[in-house]
Amino acid sequence: MENPKNLFKAGLKTGQTQLGIWNTIGGNTVPEMLGGAGFDWVLVDCEHAAIETIEVLPALQAIGQHSQVSALVRPAANDPTQFKRILDMGAQTLLVPYVQTPQEAAAAVHAMRYGPHGMRGMAGMTRATRYGKVDDYFHTAWDELCLVVQVETVEGLRNLDAIATTDGVDAVFIGPADLSASMGLPGQMTHPDVDAAVGDAIKRLVELGVPAGVMALDPDAADRYLALGATFVAVAVDLVLLADAVKSIKDRFA
Repeated sequence: MENPKNLFKAGLKTGQTQLGIWNTIGGNTVPEMLGGAGFDWVLVDCEHAAIETIEVLPALQAIGQHSQVSALVRPAANDPTQFKRILDMGAQTLLVPYVQTPQEAAAAVHAMRYGPHGMRGMAGMTRATRYGKVDDYFHTAWDELCLVVQVETVEGLRNLDAIATTDGVDAVFIGPADLSASMGLPGQMTHPDVDAAVGDAIKRLVELGVPAGVMALDPDAADRYLALGATFVAVAVDLVLLADAVKSIKDRFA
């Protein structure tokens, strides 16, 4: 059988607008529900959520029931051991947090590639190979793997061009939350200076021809970033939606 096509990566190449939602609630029920909600992609977050690496597998299986939805995974760190496990579980797109230099971007690429071009460990009986059924997986895997690096500090923005043009990097995702802290404005994601920095980063990426992504839970901010050229935007987080709904119903009866 052929290696499954990475629809998210294909969308990046064509400049398709892809809206996503963040999965921070562990287990398989919420990922399954999010996968059927109509978004283009669902990101399983192992960095800032109480989701351990082993929980990625059932989340991928749940999201995978929806053939037109892409599953992304954010590992806890730029760590080759975590990459190896998540990729073997069948994840095809990783969003790697806190990349500040082209060297760190290159290290992420190296961790995703098999030798002699990288250091990803080889194992045949994995979900990634469809348990040995994918034809010539070790030579074709890279075609459908997608690496998104997250730039979320002032240093990262200084190095943005070099990071974005690192061989093997498919896209760059700007993280406004950590960027606000790096700029001395912790938690002020909508501060004009933070907003301007995010917008400038998106414009620079567009000029480089590198797909730009961002998280924007404020719909107006999402619209601005899309207008600037961002093509993949996270517009919601499951736990935030739940908290807002709980507050809304409580306020209704207060």
